[in-house]
Amino acid sequence: MESIDKIAQDQLIEQYKLYVEMADRVSQRRVKLNQFYTTVLLGLLIAIAFKFNNGIYGSIASDQVPIFLVLSLLGNILCIVWQVNIHSYRQLNAKKFEVIHEIEKSLPFAAYDREWELLGKGKDAKLYFQLTRVEKFVPLILLGPYLILTIYGIYSV
Repeated sequence: MESIDKIAQDQLIEQYKLYVEMADRVSQRRVKLNQFYTTVLLGLLIAIAFKFNNGIYGSIASDQVPIFLVLSLLGNILCIVWQVNIHSYRQLNAKKFEVIHEIEKSLPFAAYDREWELLGKGKDAKLYFQLTRVEKFVPLILLGPYLILTIYGIYSV
């Protein structure tokens, strides 16, 4: 019969594998979410540009202003929600990796902890430029055109 220590170690390794896989899935969902928001927001901008093309060079017909405002406000809201989602995923990933580092203390080799150490723990951009530093600005960049369109729509009333 296996010793309790061997059984516990095997269970810990299985738990570790599962947890690392879950952390990877969270990262994959984050990427898909970013693709979703990018597609929707750029698609909405293109739709606004085609639908209200005359408005860009002149003024929007008064009966179309409410639709224009709703679409531009929708873009603003989606950008803000996207920003919140990125922040939430970053927090979730950070905590998942804290747990992974904790589990690794009981394993023979702490691969993720060592990798993080080699990357300067994210503090030195020359060693590791964190994607979140760029990722968090994309919704803000896309928010710009929607804010301009909203102001333009309000001005057109």
